[in-house]
Amino acid sequence: MKSVTGSGDIMMRAGWYALGALAMAMAAATASAAGAGAIPAAVPAPQALQGLETGEWELRDRGEGAQTRKLCVSDLRQLLQVQHGRTLCRSFTISDSDHAVTVTYDCAAAGNGRTDLRVETTRLVQIRSQGVADGAPFAFAAEGRRIGACS
Repeated sequence: MKSVTGSGDIMMRAGWYALGALAMAMAAATASAAGAGAIPAAVPAPQALQGLETGEWELRDRGEGAQTRKLCVSDLRQLLQVQHGRTLCRSFTISDSDHAVTVTYDCAAAGNGRTDLRVETTRLVQIRSQGVADGAPFAFAAEGRRIGACS
């Protein structure tokens, strides 16, 4: 029986693999040049974040054993992926209005999450988030309050 796969097919597949590898290398180089580790600025912030102010924010967890942490927010989208910091993540907006936004995001090997953020004032938000960070699950509810300029 004669094989239907000839050397031309093998060469064609090798070309496609090389093209895919080249595309991945270009994407990595672009991310590196754009400052990998930062949230991409080309994507507009959700409508609900438009009235908020950048600066130092204090996040106070709700519930027993609540912790308080401070976060220097230079891009308001940081409030949507608190557990992943400034990691480069792809996000999908599920809903967005003047006072509330829900997003899911994927940070590749660093994990993923879903965040619901409700805006109470330009300096006060309620955040509920859950997902996986560094291989471990997380879930939290916190109040975020802008306390001033970053120090």
